[in-house]
Amino acid sequence: MTKIDLDELLYKVEKPARYIGNELNSVKKDLNQVDIRFGFAFPDVYEVGMSHLGMHILYNLLNNQNEIYCERIFSPWADMEGLLKEKEIPLFTLETHSPIHELDFIGFTLQYELSYSNILNILALGNIPLRSNERGMEDPIIIAGGPCAYNPEPIADIVDIFVLGEAEEVILELLDKYKLWKHSGRNKNDFYHSIAGIQGVYIPSFYRVEYHDNGTLYSFVPLSDNAPNKISKRIIKNLDDVYFPEKVIVPFIDVVHNRAMVEIFRGCTRGCRFCQAGMIYRPVRERSVDKVKDLAHEIINNTGYEELSLSSLSTSDYSGLNDLIRHLIDKYGEQKVGLSLPSLRLDSFTLQLIEEIQKIRKTGLTFAPEAGTQRLRDVINKGVTEEDLIQAMENAFSLGWNNVKLYFMIGLPTETYEDLDGIVDLAHKVVETYYKVPKEKRNKGLNVTISTSSFVPKPFTPFQWEAQDSIETLREKQMYLKGKLRHKNIKYSYHHTETSFLEGVFARGDRKLGEVLIKAWENGCKFDGWHDFFKYDQWIKAFEDCNIDPHFYASRKRNYEEMLPWDHIEIGITKQYLKKENERAQEAVLTHDCRTSCTGCGINQGFIGGVC
Repeated sequence: MTKIDLDELLYKVEKPARYIGNELNSVKKDLNQVDIRFGFAFPDVYEVGMSHLGMHILYNLLNNQNEIYCERIFSPWADMEGLLKEKEIPLFTLETHSPIHELDFIGFTLQYELSYSNILNILALGNIPLRSNERGMEDPIIIAGGPCAYNPEPIADIVDIFVLGEAEEVILELLDKYKLWKHSGRNKNDFYHSIAGIQGVYIPSFYRVEYHDNGTLYSFVPLSDNAPNKISKRIIKNLDDVYFPEKVIVPFIDVVHNRAMVEIFRGCTRGCRFCQAGMIYRPVRERSVDKVKDLAHEIINNTGYEELSLSSLSTSDYSGLNDLIRHLIDKYGEQKVGLSLPSLRLDSFTLQLIEEIQKIRKTGLTFAPEAGTQRLRDVINKGVTEEDLIQAMENAFSLGWNNVKLYFMIGLPTETYEDLDGIVDLAHKVVETYYKVPKEKRNKGLNVTISTSSFVPKPFTPFQWEAQDSIETLREKQMYLKGKLRHKNIKYSYHHTETSFLEGVFARGDRKLGEVLIKAWENGCKFDGWHDFFKYDQWIKAFEDCNIDPHFYASRKRNYEEMLPWDHIEIGITKQYLKKENERAQEAVLTHDCRTSCTGCGINQGFIGGVC
């Protein structure tokens, strides 16, 4: 192992704690006792990556195996990157400060399409060839998973292996095969063949893609007998039995989510038609209340965090939530350990719950009505009403809350300016509701933040065939709202339309985009999700240089017959179900929560058998 001396560098960068490692609960191992070195790479800055629960789970799971050492890799900030290049020092891991090219595997988590350029940047800074077919026996194997892996094609020429679905089991099966191969003297292709049949494993080099003259896909052909025609995701059936860490790394500096986290369930039954996570993470599987209590106890004791987040896609849908919250408040209230409940829904946000939480620590409240009118909420199957919102606001203001955030989307299918006016009306009604609450009950100084993101059609949603609004159309809508939301109590924020456009291109892109990505990175593109770094003009130049029209991917409505770049991936939700939901959306017809009764999505047939 080569150990890099960082002393000289750390004095010259802001936030040196991003690079030093050695935090509380980080893992140290003797490399002489380790057979496999695995780098978990988060393609963003330390503060973002250290807030990601999936990293903490896999880091601890892998390090629980004696023969595996999992180390962390993050994108260095611009100051550190400049020094690494100037001194000709390769990018290093946090645990051992050794070059990342010495690892057996580098595993990227794909949380956001605009992090793809950072994947290339990490590889380049580690002196690792960017394309799979350029890497040799001595180079690390590049593996990737996470929500964006459900359309792996834009980076299929860069990543050697994709893991589709939940990784806790499949990653250990894969590494067991690697252990057998590593000392066999055979080439990497033999290893890939040995794992191709594992459910959840996709090896892009084992498939050939062919196109029609109009640029749409013609065929997707396996090149190997042991490469399946369809690659099925992996799911964990019982969350009480699966590994979850009882201690996590505590950073030396503030990170985006500076708190302990316990995952209470996976999946969602609501069926929002824009939401990829609600489809790809089906079926719902809950962790038992007793198990959550035990994990919360261990994590709070092992970290000293003063806030605990109950993590899921829709926390208020957890069947044991009231019992769990009362227990946590009774047990940790005196220690002033606050509770964070992300993903609360308006329709299930009870006065009782809000009172219990605010006994310890009052934080801001965040809700996502998503659309301004009932018609459009029915189109997207959101299933909340204006009455739900106003009632929740009245309860919150009566209990002393005065900071409220409301999230909406613009550019949704069938949206009109009437729907935008609905956002404005709702914002003003929230302000009116505050002033109707008696002065002695409410807190002074109301702040209502209205935030709009731009709708991006995602794979495996009922809207995967829809066109995305153009940059110009989205900008017009933003300016329209900006003009109408001028009020002393209301602040309006919105996402940059160019980044949403690029996200839309890569969300539904195919293998041709790999060369565009490399070209854009060569043009200096990285940290594309950060406005200060984003170079839209260089992206457009990369598309032009590669003779590819980005609007072909983002702005074009697909028909049901077209072969989609992700059609070889099997998530358990049938295409027929997604088509039916798309048609119901056009008619603004709601589909009920599948906890009430089965809606026929298909997940209970191929993946779990029987009732969800």
